[in-house]
Amino acid sequence: MKVNTAILSRAAVRAFDPSHAISAEQKRELLELARRAPSAWNIQHWRFVLIENDELRQQMRDAVMGQPQVTDCSMFVAIVVDLEAWNRSPARYFDFLPDDYAQAYAAKIQEFYNGREWLARDDAMRSCGLAAQTLMLATTAAGLASCPMDLFDEERVSQLLRLPAGHVVAMFVAIGKALPGSNAPKASRLPYDEVVLIDRFGASA
Repeated sequence: MKVNTAILSRAAVRAFDPSHAISAEQKRELLELARRAPSAWNIQHWRFVLIENDELRQQMRDAVMGQPQVTDCSMFVAIVVDLEAWNRSPARYFDFLPDDYAQAYAAKIQEFYNGREWLARDDAMRSCGLAAQTLMLATTAAGLASCPMDLFDEERVSQLLRLPAGHVVAMFVAIGKALPGSNAPKASRLPYDEVVLIDRFGASA
């Protein structure tokens, strides 16, 4: 499937076929593609938690306001943000470079974010959003459906996933086979001229 076809055909599906299974190999393939997403400074802030245990899935469903796609989908992924990834041996994000260059980039990262944790958080969340979209497009290209989810009890989810300090959930992605007739009408988009501007807001001087 071409990228533009995947973009145009992707839609959030909330009714999955609970009998449909995705192989371990295909799950890995989708996550391998997701981790190729771009990230600020190549920090790769994401950690993908593949939730497979049935009991945990049910507990997670309760923590996301009872949304049925949590237990009905074939693959349920929590996209977790490591908020302190910028300060965790950052030279390793540049291991494709000579060591002196990698160390120099690591020093720049630490200088950039030190004392600006709000910016580190914003960049981490943006990067995880890119990973989520990459995962959903890969899912669409594979002939599967997906649903991004961001309505959940943060404290309860953190407990269930046993998140380490400095980690939070950015969002979830449910993946599987859509039930026949489950696709809602394609959501409309605002007019092109309303959302695309040239140079700046407001009338030109």
